[in-house]
Amino acid sequence: MHRSRGEKLWFIPDGYIPETSSGQLTSHESICVLNAASEDALLNITIFFEDRDPMENIMVVVPARRTKHIRTSSLHQEGTPIPVGVPYAIEVQSDIPIIVQYSRLDSTQAENALMSVMAYPIK
Repeated sequence: MHRSRGEKLWFIPDGYIPETSSGQLTSHESICVLNAASEDALLNITIFFEDRDPMENIMVVVPARRTKHIRTSSLHQEGTPIPVGVPYAIEVQSDIPIIVQYSRLDSTQAENALMSVMAYPIK
């Protein structure tokens, strides 16, 4: 039996989907989740903005003992996607402990940039 690994609440304060990309790669961001448990994880994602109400209750399942890379551009609330060109922050709540990392591919210039950081866990 594995002991609990990870946390149930994570924050990513810096989100941004660029309006344009150059070349063949599309700029994107991903919430990278590792579920090392033997049961599925149910995520409840909230997107916060500077000048508007949050997008709440975006549900995603990460199967047991799997990883899932969730492109933020694929997240919708009632059919409305996260707007491009607008700064936002992310809260990830899970019903079981998980590990969360955040990655961004910026292809707005010919010289692509890739960034990846651990999200901030709350105990």
